[in-house]
Amino acid sequence: MENKAIIIGIGGVSCSGKSMFAEELSLHFRNSGYTAIAINQDDYVYPVAGIPVVKGHTDWECPESIDFESFGEAIRDASLCYDVVIAGGLMVFREPSVYDMFDFRIFIELTRSEFKRRKRKDLRWGREPEWYIDHIWDSYLKYGQYPRGLKPDLLLDGDEAFDFGQITNIIISEIND
Repeated sequence: MENKAIIIGIGGVSCSGKSMFAEELSLHFRNSGYTAIAINQDDYVYPVAGIPVVKGHTDWECPESIDFESFGEAIRDASLCYDVVIAGGLMVFREPSVYDMFDFRIFIELTRSEFKRRKRKDLRWGREPEWYIDHIWDSYLKYGQYPRGLKPDLLLDGDEAFDFGQITNIIISEIND
């Protein structure tokens, strides 16, 4: 790789495997001799007091919850220190200034039924009410889809195992073309 960092965006619905995928891909790049970091959009949310509420529940699933400016700054700063920067999140492709930073864009699809199955098992923030799980899916459809009229560089099925060696080779060959 040249002196310019490769910046990779990973999007998809909650529980599609974005964070795990970003960490594993980062590790694969590091094991291949590159410096790499994974940045999670969830780390750039506004304080709870500034986030909208739906039915008395903090609405983490809306664009108003994300500090896109700080998220973009973190990606830019990391690109000065690492060979590979991987940024993932539900709305990673929503803000044009962030979208334009990516050299390679990956989108992970997941069926609604698989999303609901995984989300019901996800107890990191406690058990979510069923109406909020539906709200998360609806917000994904509204805010987390890949931009209309554009196609990701790589579309993955979140129900399938990922071959990180093959994916790394695809990314490097696409960027070097």
